[in-house]
Amino acid sequence: MHVERLWPDTRLRNYHYLVACTETGEALAIDPWDADLVLDTARRHGWTIRQVLNTHHHHDHCGGNAAIREATGAKILAHAGAASLIPGGIDVALSDGDAIRVGRSIELECLDTPGHTLSHMCLFAHASRPALFCGDTLFNAGAGNCLKGGDPVALYETFATRLAKLPGDTQVYPGHDYLLNNLGFTLSLEPGNQQARQLAERHASTDPLALPLTTLAEEKRINTFFRLGNAEIIARLRQQFPDLPEQPAPREVFVALRALRNKW
Repeated sequence: MHVERLWPDTRLRNYHYLVACTETGEALAIDPWDADLVLDTARRHGWTIRQVLNTHHHHDHCGGNAAIREATGAKILAHAGAASLIPGGIDVALSDGDAIRVGRSIELECLDTPGHTLSHMCLFAHASRPALFCGDTLFNAGAGNCLKGGDPVALYETFATRLAKLPGDTQVYPGHDYLLNNLGFTLSLEPGNQQARQLAERHASTDPLALPLTTLAEEKRINTFFRLGNAEIIARLRQQFPDLPEQPAPREVFVALRALRNKW
């Protein structure tokens, strides 16, 4: 499995991805907004885009669908619940547990991951090095917002019952680069987190395409939204939310963190 991470340099700091089977040259485009960049990259590598996957219906994740379908005849795939929300419609409606095959060698499992929107799909690659294409559910050191039709409680359940249970060596491929801002949020609540501080200092000026991929094991050390039992985080959070109990439930911590991050 070859993964090409694309940086269209949008104001929203999007990433697009091409997942290609090296045996056949068939490729899957994930969350394309800049269709020209996606098509040009595939052409340069000699790949044929057969499928397009939208993790959710927001324009910056599906705005390139029409141009790519017109140029390649690719099928558009998305969560069944998002079908009516994606301009131009979709060809394949996906449900939790469905498999997407790319060429001969790649199989991606569809994970129903509500929260950022209620119809959001992540893709988990069963490979020698597992990978998670997570759209706007999980970011490097952060979590998606829930401001446009989402639900923070649903996002907590996704983190707790789906993402946290994936293998620790799973590489994280998010829909945007918000790494430095997210690390800043972590450090505002947990200034003693040396791994987060060192990562922020090391990559303060790094080009987005040169940023390292984090793993889920690393996320659990640097991402506040996985560190819900941390006493330092809870103490600082209670300064902002006095009604939060001294020993809050993980869901309460997550929801409060998401509310704080919205205005941070």
